[in-house]
Amino acid sequence: MIGILIIAHGTLGESLIHCASHVMGSRPPLLRQLGIGTHDDPASLLPQAQQIVKEMDDGHGVLVLSDIYGATPCNMVGRLLIPGKVEGVSGVNLPMLVRALTYRNGDLQKLVEKALSGGREGVMHFTEEACKNHD
Repeated sequence: MIGILIIAHGTLGESLIHCASHVMGSRPPLLRQLGIGTHDDPASLLPQAQQIVKEMDDGHGVLVLSDIYGATPCNMVGRLLIPGKVEGVSGVNLPMLVRALTYRNGDLQKLVEKALSGGREGVMHFTEEACKNHD
């Protein structure tokens, strides 16, 4: 099973895990988070992130999700990447996380694609017409 680590600002990662656990019915295994606070030194948190990735890789790899591309958590993800073994995706949201959790028993590269599509497809313009068509 592919491990999933969320590295994000503040408590966003834990909040996403809490919500995903509600949707999935229980807290999924091999799912962790590392929150980056305003006063945290990313260089001092990097060894902790590396250790979490190591612990979560059961041989199938780890997908690391981050919140804002180019921000401090995302820059940390960039230092963890090992192509084909540790992959990263930014813009994490609940639909992305749920999709990743649902499809993480396959190939890591396919999981990256599923996470990206879940993130994109989970963002919609909420209109009255769309709601009528969804009933």
